[in-house]
Amino acid sequence: MTTTTIVSDYRKREESIDLAPIEQQLGEYHGGEQELLTLNMGPHHPATHGVLRLLTTLEGEVVRDVKPIIGYVHTGIEKTAEQKSYWKVIPVLERMDYLAYYFNAQAFCGAVETLLDLEVPKRAQYLRVIHLELCRIMSHMVWLGTSGLDLGAMSMFWYCFRERETILDLFEQSSGQRMHTRYIQVGGVIEDIPAGFEANCRTFLKRMPKAADDFQALLSKNEIFLNRMRDVCPVDAETLLSLGVTGPLLRAAGNPWDLRKASPYSSYEDFEFNIPIGTKGDNWDRYAVRVAEVYESCRIIEQALDGLPEGPHIADDRKVVLPPRHELATSMEALIHHFKLVTEGFRVPPGEVYYPIEGPRGEYGVFVRSDGSSKPARVHMRDPSFVNLQAVRPMVRDAYIADFIATLAMLDPILGGIDR
Repeated sequence: MTTTTIVSDYRKREESIDLAPIEQQLGEYHGGEQELLTLNMGPHHPATHGVLRLLTTLEGEVVRDVKPIIGYVHTGIEKTAEQKSYWKVIPVLERMDYLAYYFNAQAFCGAVETLLDLEVPKRAQYLRVIHLELCRIMSHMVWLGTSGLDLGAMSMFWYCFRERETILDLFEQSSGQRMHTRYIQVGGVIEDIPAGFEANCRTFLKRMPKAADDFQALLSKNEIFLNRMRDVCPVDAETLLSLGVTGPLLRAAGNPWDLRKASPYSSYEDFEFNIPIGTKGDNWDRYAVRVAEVYESCRIIEQALDGLPEGPHIADDRKVVLPPRHELATSMEALIHHFKLVTEGFRVPPGEVYYPIEGPRGEYGVFVRSDGSSKPARVHMRDPSFVNLQAVRPMVRDAYIADFIATLAMLDPILGGIDR
């Protein structure tokens, strides 16, 4: 392929983007009297929190229009998942939203367990809840730290990542990995929590609310932070619902929709917790809702540790779940099951299911269609970052470009989930 051909293809892709001629934009906004500036923000820009291109139309410092352009990550995760046996799909999906790997695994395993009609032991469900809520706090810490950087509060980054590292220590203790742990398996979890995990987790639960208090003391009384958050870029709940937006963004606008309450899974109905909501749907409410969720996640984890049932940490169906390692040396049947599962995987009855859960950024769901083989015929994910990105335009239109940066931080997009 010649250089001329490559350049030509690139220009064709550029021209395929739906951009109105500048003359039309001028006429659309101010009858052709004002000058507009088209600014490319990204795809490589610190404020975009990933490889995201934002084609922004400015009139002075005011944002008149913005068009998110995605597709720069090229993961192809959905098609990759369809080429692997069910239990090998889990580590692939974990890398999609790389701050919510426990949620990615939970949604996929929940979908497969529904197709298999496989009952997950109660202890495994509680262990899943503990790790899901720890992962939610970890994700919110990354969001708060990086948002602080965007707003000039650099010290917040270090404080939040200190707490994040403590959570990753807990993940390493229970699974051996700090990220992409593959802890949640079809039928339960890979291992029971080791000795010392509960004590370390309780120590963290005592410290985290105090740390959240300190974060609020640093930010919530800062005049600069308040001016950049309060009454900035509000969007009402009806507009957000029409776009399919869920999670903290929708709850910040006053809608208390949360799948942990609306459609409980993994024993969430056993725990008492509140759903923080806002009133105006502005940046302040988006910030306040997420910080309040940190306290609620700590409450859930504490209740799960207090009421952790005795019993197995994974189902005992040898056609689906790997046998315990100690059985391999004494049982020929266990050895055969292990060999078959590792080499061929397990077969799932024909059918299709959509399994939604409440992730840190909203409703995360996995659709799985099975044709009866050991590989899924179709895997599709509803990632909240992809859906929520639609709300950027109504949020920032007619706002200052400085508020655009703050609003994008409050959106908390993860491009690994958007480009899949």
